[in-house]
This record gives sequence, structure tokens and C-alpha cells, in this order.
Amino acid sequence: MASLLKSDTQLNQHSYYEASVLRPAPLPPLRTDLSADVVVVGAGFAGLSAAIELAQRGLQVVVLEADRICSGASGRNGGQTIVGFASGQGPFQSQLGQSGARQAWDMSIEAIDLIERRIAEFQIDCDRVQGYLYVADSPRKARALEQEMQALQDNYGFATQWAQGAAVQDYIGSARYLACAYEKRSGHLHPLKYGLGLARAAASLGVQIFENSAVTALDRGATVTAHTAQGQVRAGFAVLAGNCTLPAYGPAVAPELAARAMPVGTYIIGTAPLGAERAAALLPQNAAVCDNNFVLDYFRLSADTRMLFGGRVSYTASTPRHLKQIMAQRMAAVFPDLQNVPVDYVWGGFVDISMNRAPDFGRLGDNIYYLQGFSGHGVALTGLAGQLVAQAVAGQAQRFDVFSKLKHRNFPGGAWLRTPSLVLGTWYHRLRDHF
Repeated sequence: MASLLKSDTQLNQHSYYEASVLRPAPLPPLRTDLSADVVVVGAGFAGLSAAIELAQRGLQVVVLEADRICSGASGRNGGQTIVGFASGQGPFQSQLGQSGARQAWDMSIEAIDLIERRIAEFQIDCDRVQGYLYVADSPRKARALEQEMQALQDNYGFATQWAQGAAVQDYIGSARYLACAYEKRSGHLHPLKYGLGLARAAASLGVQIFENSAVTALDRGATVTAHTAQGQVRAGFAVLAGNCTLPAYGPAVAPELAARAMPVGTYIIGTAPLGAERAAALLPQNAAVCDNNFVLDYFRLSADTRMLFGGRVSYTASTPRHLKQIMAQRMAAVFPDLQNVPVDYVWGGFVDISMNRAPDFGRLGDNIYYLQGFSGHGVALTGLAGQLVAQAVAGQAQRFDVFSKLKHRNFPGGAWLRTPSLVLGTWYHRLRDHF
């Protein structure tokens, strides 16, 4: 786990997002004993969202962040704000029935609306753009995409614009894709600008945030106590929002959660600015894009017309070798015109996935809540998760329990064998992506 954190931190230093913001000075670590109504572990999107919602309800909140605000997945992801879930609707329909699945789907739409409200309410300048493009690069994948989009329209009233053949060029300047679906509820933003804006919003509501304050132990009971190296926080409730880094920083905090989420590396490159005309030729709608392969590519334009191209998953704690070249080759396979464009940035790190790719929200006892398993859909879903857990702490748990009722399995193989098992499964799906 220590190597995971080291790899994550070193590579993230070369992030386009970090280079394009001016972070405030580090907040001091916790060096005293405090009492609060709620202690939140993790200052990413989920933890900050929970803190905002709890503070707006009049509760005293302390947030403990092991590194810097949004130094993990929240501050370096693809910036894609997507409706729905990485799992699709299947787990919800099979476990909760059509009514429960509809509730979950509608809340995923609310998650997008929540982003818009927070941007407006707290005046967060984060390069927000609406528009999303789902693409398919084989006849089999095109059929699957069309069936998925039709099911969303039939079951949930979610309509998209469908195109195939030559008409795909109206949406993306690439010959790679045979079909696409476009919608304007999803979109993209600058995740680190958004996350720092959430932190400012939380602080303005009286939330105390401490950086470089890893929680190493959590005493359970009617009152919980979160311990750091130099202090502790006693609270009536705890919210665990550290995702896959939670066991890395504090293995004893919630060991029963570790096997339910898997750290998966994903990586992004940022080109030199392309210029408005060239960028518009590649993505005429300025949409965020993702294919429907198991090992997927995702990409979008930045506000200064760079192509931000992501993918190349890794299941080890080390950064893949020749990452810049590999990612540039993947990008050139989609956009041959970018083959010789300079790559100014390369970064990435680990996100958490659940076994079935559905979000994993729940309780440990009566007063410890956890939020994990966002599985690549976290930009929007984390905000909703924070809202739901705040409602549950305030005694209104019906919406939270739509998600907590989902059953999740541990990754097979235990701590030593689950990574090789996942690699083997991924190789199989990679082969299927080619047919």
C-alpha cells in the first residue's frame, strides 16, 4: 500500500490540473484534541460534499485529509460528469426491482443538477461544459451501445441523439468509431478547480479542514474517535470518504471494507494547445467522450484547447513504463492528426472500483458511514453521495438506503491474489474488445 501512495503522489505532480491552478498555502495538520458532531475522513469530492451538506444542516464538522485537498482521484480524474453508473442499471434492476432502479437513476440525474447548483451558489469557476458522447468502435459494440441507449429511453425516459456511419463525423472527427450517442445532461469540468471551490465553500460554512492529517485509527462506540499522528477528533458520527487510499493510510480504520474496493490505475496525457479551429474539428460539440470497451478510452478538450486523453488501466502499484509514449499512441489511434502534437503533461493515479462496478455506500454499526466504489463515475456521484450521507446522519436515510441495500462481494483471492485474479479477467475482456 505504501508503494501505491508513492506512485500516486509522484505522477500527480505532473498533472495539467495542478499546473493550471494556484493552490492556497497548505492547511495545518491537526495538532490538538477536538470534539464535533461529525468527523469526515477524506477531503475529496465525497468528503467535501458531505461536509457542506452537514454544515448547512447546522452540524459541527471536522474534515481530516491525509494529504492535500483533492490530492487523490478527485483532483486528477478525467473531469467527466456522467449520468448513471459504471455498472449500468443491471445491479439495481436485479436487486432492487424496477422501482428501486428508477429511484437510483433519477438520483444520478440529480447529481448533475447538484453540480450546477453548487457552481452557482458558491461561484466556482471550473470550466463547466455540457455535452457527452458515447462511442463504439466495432459492429458488436455499436449494437450493444444502441441497445443500451434504447433501454435507457424505454425504461427511464432518457433520450440521446443516435448517429452511425458517416453521420458520426458530425460529432467526432475520427474514423475509428462506427456509431455514437450524444446527450447534454452529462459533460465535463476542471476537477481540481471544482474541488478547491468545494473546499472554500465548506470553510465558509464553518467546516474545519486539516491537511496532512491521516486517520490511523478509529475507536468505535456511541462516540467515535478518529486518531491522527498529533491529535484526535471525538464525534457522534464518522463519514469514511477515503476510497481506495483509506486502507493505505490507516489499515486499522475499517479493515472490513478493504476487500470490497480495488485500486485501479488510470492515466491521462495533455497535449499542447491545439487552437480553437483544430480542436473544433476533432470534437465539434466540445463533448466529453468515452467508448464502451471494457478497457476504455476517455477524452475531452480543456478550456485552453488541449486534448486530455485518458485510459491505460493498471492493476499494480507501480506506474506503467513508457507511459507517455503508450498514451500518445492510444490517442493517435483515435486522432491520427495528433500523432506529432507535443504532449505537455502526463499524470494519473488510482481510483476505486467495486466488484460489480456499482457504488458501495453503507454503515458500520449505527454511526459510521462509508462511501466508496464510484468506479470511474465519481465526479457527479460523489456529490450525491455526500448529500445522501448527510441526510442519513440527520435521520432521513430512505434515499441513502436505496444504495446501501445493494449487495457487494469481496474481490476474490484475498489481499495477495486478488490483483492477479483481476488482471487475468481484464486480459479476457481486452481480447473481447477486439471482436
